[in-house]
Amino acid sequence: MSVLSEQETTPATRLWVVDPARSTVEFRVKNYWGLTTVVGHFTRFDGSYTVGPDERAVELIVDAGSLDTGIRRRDEHLRSSTFFDVEAHPHVRFTANDVTGAGNGKLRVRGELEAAGRKVPLSFEASVRVLDGELEAEATTLVDQRLLGMTLSPLGAVRSPATLNV
Repeated sequence: MSVLSEQETTPATRLWVVDPARSTVEFRVKNYWGLTTVVGHFTRFDGSYTVGPDERAVELIVDAGSLDTGIRRRDEHLRSSTFFDVEAHPHVRFTANDVTGAGNGKLRVRGELEAAGRKVPLSFEASVRVLDGELEAEATTLVDQRLLGMTLSPLGAVRSPATLNV
């Protein structure tokens, strides 16, 4: 779940900015032939949701180096060139300019996920609601990390797809 605070803009445009202290960006991926699930999250990120008269846009920028699975050695491996390649590509970025209402507090979001120097199209449905002047948003989707160059290990220790949740 992410909580976004509204920022002052023009009367016709609303800008909601992610509150990192009350939001999460996490992933889940099956490991070891599907017997266990690795859960990781990112501790540093920023994002926004803009609603204007002619368009809606979503942007999420994640510091890839802030990846945390709770195991230092695994985190170092995930930051390496085999996966996120943090040294060459320090950010994971999602941008969408195709955001439409789907009714019942849902949005259809179509955009592009960029990680490890590659881009893949990504579509999902997000739940949103305004509560006490803040916007709560939640989205979960699947992504085949191999399309981002995040390869499987020789022993098949990482399975696709990964589940992303914001």
